[in-house]
Amino acid sequence: MRTPVCELLGIEQPIVLAPMVAVPQLAAAVSNAGALGMLTLTWSEDVGAVVRETAALTARPFCGNLVLTEDRHRRLDQALEAGLRIVSFFLGDPSGYIEQVHDAGGIVMHTVGTAEEARRAVVSGVDMVVAQGWEAGGHVWGRVATLPLVPAVVDAVAPVPVIAAGGIGDARGVAAVLALGAQAAWVGTRFLLAEEMPIHEDYRRRLVAAAETDAQWYPNLYSVGWPDSPHRALRNSTADAWEAAGRPPLAQRPGAGDVIAHFASGEPIVRYEPAPPMSGTTGDIEALSMWAGQGVALAKKSQPAADIVTELTSHL
Repeated sequence: MRTPVCELLGIEQPIVLAPMVAVPQLAAAVSNAGALGMLTLTWSEDVGAVVRETAALTARPFCGNLVLTEDRHRRLDQALEAGLRIVSFFLGDPSGYIEQVHDAGGIVMHTVGTAEEARRAVVSGVDMVVAQGWEAGGHVWGRVATLPLVPAVVDAVAPVPVIAAGGIGDARGVAAVLALGAQAAWVGTRFLLAEEMPIHEDYRRRLVAAAETDAQWYPNLYSVGWPDSPHRALRNSTADAWEAAGRPPLAQRPGAGDVIAHFASGEPIVRYEPAPPMSGTTGDIEALSMWAGQGVALAKKSQPAADIVTELTSHL
């Protein structure tokens, strides 16, 4: 099923990979399956290299995401110079970046949590809006659930297209948000189990075993250095200790500053750091930030990303 968003983005299936980490293999696999792959570019030291590596793996469109909690013009410049032509913004004000993308012949989407934010984004010049419901995993901007948010945003910005995000984990969810007026579904947690996603096997097992109640919303459990940075992740011993202590600020938290794990590179990971366990991570894996949305109960097996795209679109 091709919607107007598919035509605009040059894709065949109304599925968008949510930005999680910069994994060219995953983004390319999703794009090669006819959907839109996504890269998180906010923390990449060499954004251009990540974009070029992905382009070498797919001839199809893919997107890059930037979180606007500080100036991202340098990273955006690098991405556009490397050939990126679909850009997603999250948090902050996208207005100072849109002309730069449009001048390069690109498309801009911006994630919102309310209809009023959607209106402002459209006035600023974005080409499409992502309506992120409270059910979403990782960083969650708004406090409204997907079901009421999507039609409110659709009505607020029509005819600008809307992509629905938050809690979508199977074909039923995709069909539901399209029925609400969205033109594509933005999916993250389900793709954590893609074979191309290099997460730690303990993280993978936790996701498979999780119920919809296990993905908890936290106002600031994992310290990302941004104000107002709520997020959703699987409950674990770090969260339990913090809550038992009364949810104190970072400096007063149990075990704050303790090194509890190491990346494959050997770089240490301290407790309360927003560092999900990836392949090669060692240490207290259970205590690390295992991002997940409420749709985690629908993610029950590892499979190729292409198979996930096929399953997500099987009811269309």
